[in-house]
Formats: sequence, structure tokens, C-alpha cells
Amino acid sequence: MTDEGYFFVSRLRKNAVVHSLKSFELPENSTVQSDEMVIIGTLQNRTENAFRLLKVLDSKGTQLNLITNRFDLPADEIAELYKSRWAIELFFKWMNQHLNIKKFYGQSQRSVHNQVYLAMIVYCLNVLAQLQTKSKRT
Repeated sequence: MTDEGYFFVSRLRKNAVVHSLKSFELPENSTVQSDEMVIIGTLQNRTENAFRLLKVLDSKGTQLNLITNRFDLPADEIAELYKSRWAIELFFKWMNQHLNIKKFYGQSQRSVHNQVYLAMIVYCLNVLAQLQTKSKRT
């Protein structure tokens, strides 16, 4: 992905083998615990490209190891990018659980938007009907 010009921010697996090449300075008020340039993999099987490893705490105090190929952004901005990405993931999870969209019938951006809007309207109407009738059914 890096060689083709794609950028990413993702969580690193807990069992990943990481070799630190360089540590970066962090501002005093940073939410990031550490910022390093790393190589991922064992001596026999490792990546060709160097990546950036950020250690941050989530809202519950759990340490997250974020991996990215963006060296041009500040560490706090990368942490915010991941937080925004996670919010999108949670929204899609909610959509899958509540809106019953099994597949998209159109392929254009407009048709996908329309299908999501219609599903949200139906969901809201169901909630309103449930509240009005004081129904226990979901």
C-alpha cells in the first residue's frame, strides 16, 4: 500500500514483532504516550518499509498501538484520525444491527445515500410507533 501511495492508520496486532529504529519527540501536552519509527516482522520475514508506531490511551485507559505510514502529520493528529475512523466503524456497526441493510441495491453515491436515509426514516418511525403504543417489542 505504501509503495502505491496509499495512506492508512490502523491498530497493530498484539503479537506483532516490532523493531524500533528511532523515537520522535512529543509535545508536553500530547495525548500520545510514544511515537517511534519501526520495522515490523522477524529477521527472516520483515516489511521493506518503515512505519510509525504511536502508543495512545483510549477513553477507558487501554493502550492502543497505532500503526501508520504517515510521517508528515503530528502524532496527536494521527491519534485523532484513528478516533474518527473508530467512530465511523461504530456507526457502521450500529447500522448493521438496527437498519437491516443487507446489501446496497445501487452503486452510485446518491443511491447508497437514499437507501440509508430511507432505512433511517423507517427505523425512526418504528421507534416512534413503539413509544406511542408503549410496546415492549423491539
